[in-house]
Amino acid sequence: MKEKKTAAFLTQAAIIAAIYVVLSLLTYQFSYLEIQCRVAEALCMTIFYTPAGVFGVFIGCLITNILGGHVIDMIFGSLATLIAALLTLPIANRIRAKHGSVLQIKHSLLIPIPTVIVNALIIPFVLYYGYGVTEFGSQTTTLGVLGLLAFSVFAGEMISCYVFGPILVTVLNRVRVTAKLDIKRD
Repeated sequence: MKEKKTAAFLTQAAIIAAIYVVLSLLTYQFSYLEIQCRVAEALCMTIFYTPAGVFGVFIGCLITNILGGHVIDMIFGSLATLIAALLTLPIANRIRAKHGSVLQIKHSLLIPIPTVIVNALIIPFVLYYGYGVTEFGSQTTTLGVLGLLAFSVFAGEMISCYVFGPILVTVLNRVRVTAKLDIKRD
């Protein structure tokens, strides 16, 4: 039985990672650099449905950063995603324990908080030191550029998680309900 759970966990993580990579590559032009909206970050919602989402999102981010990022992004950008995912897991577990296995949209608003905050705090430094984004808008001072980068990353994460996240939740809830109905019929 443990082998089945391990295989299911690895399969779920691999699928989530693959979707993350594909979404990032399909939206490449706005998944990197100072003005970014990495749509794949909406996959943080999968952590509610399976703990494999933590590793799926992390591995997907790591592969995406290897394919198109700077070494600093590979390390610290991917670590930011892992930290956010690990902070999301207890939130997801608590919501599931209190409200059941179907994620309501109003509760889904709590899931991306770590993703938005952690990325807004870490990614500006990755952009500044890794990609050499030392000017942004009219800002040229380190603090000014980092502040604008933090705002930009925050805004992109908000769009990814709070526009595309609820769409993903709606789809996952329907798939989950349909799958349960099919299992009951068999």
